[in-house]
Amino acid sequence: MSETAERREIESVVDVNSPIRPILPDTKIIKIGGQSIMDRGKSALFPLVQEIAECAKRFPVLLGTGGGTRARHAYQIGLDLEVPTGVMARVGGAVPRQNARMLQMLLARDGGIFIVFDDFEKLPLYFRLGCIPIMSGMPPHEYWEKPSKGTRIPANRTDAGVFLAAEALGAPTAFFAKDEKGLFTDDPKKNPNAKFIPKIHVDELGARDLDDLVIERSVLKYLKRTKSCKQVHIFNALEPGNLRKALEGEHVGTIIYA
Repeated sequence: MSETAERREIESVVDVNSPIRPILPDTKIIKIGGQSIMDRGKSALFPLVQEIAECAKRFPVLLGTGGGTRARHAYQIGLDLEVPTGVMARVGGAVPRQNARMLQMLLARDGGIFIVFDDFEKLPLYFRLGCIPIMSGMPPHEYWEKPSKGTRIPANRTDAGVFLAAEALGAPTAFFAKDEKGLFTDDPKKNPNAKFIPKIHVDELGARDLDDLVIERSVLKYLKRTKSCKQVHIFNALEPGNLRKALEGEHVGTIIYA
């Protein structure tokens, strides 16, 4: 207690490798893509909503929403207006909140409820009541978002927020529902010769230094540090049954692990 947390030798005084007690390790934490799922409208979302409702009868499910095209538009305006990173994060967080509220309404009959970050301590009660909590995937950094080198766009966006929620709750896997099979060597929408990567260690992925990724780069940075959430499972949620298979432990897309 007499030490400063900034001293270089603090690790020799504090047991940083002590085990962590998982809070809600059975929770299935799923990121619902903004551009990949929400922006596609009912043709993509309605079948997935039905599948989520069915899965929530078997597993405690927590959903986090992305921002998509409207968030990208907001970032572009923010760049043009030369606002700082913290303001960009505040503005960009509005769209995933809108998506979370829309998703909550679509799941209302099945127990969908909209939650804010302060509701985390209520999750055990929500799950006991059969609810499906839905939140914005954006982490609550807002004005306190750290500046990134070379850009004012926040590094911690909705992928990072959902992943960090999984780590906080002690879930071993964070699930990402996208419109692609998973990770490729390049954007398959632009490059038909891009090769699919079914499973890869986070260090190997970093060494490849790919030009484009299906997940935010900040998630890979955090994956190296986490104690509980040791992998992300990215899959194509437009294919019926993939969500259920992924939650059951079947490998249906790309797994990035630490």
